[in-house]
Amino acid sequence: MCGMMMLASVLRTFRSMVMLKRFLLFLIRLYQASTAGRRACCRFIPSCSSYAHDAIERYGAFRGIVLSCCRIARCRPGFGKFKNCGYDPVP
Repeated sequence: MCGMMMLASVLRTFRSMVMLKRFLLFLIRLYQASTAGRRACCRFIPSCSSYAHDAIERYGAFRGIVLSCCRIARCRPGFGKFKNCGYDPVP
């Protein structure tokens, strides 16, 4: 009986993680659609939002968010010259 309750708890947690991942991916796609006609100010390829989408898709919500925040901190859109730019894929 205890094993079944533990399994149900794990399945609920897994289901909520999948829902969070889908919600975050939806928000990123919504952002990308709303900024589709604007000039890109990201110094890396792929763009920061595409990087975030790929990172969350590959590593899940929490690690994907951490990787995305680190990438945005490296990119610093709108500040300084683009001296360290280029291809920067998701690890």
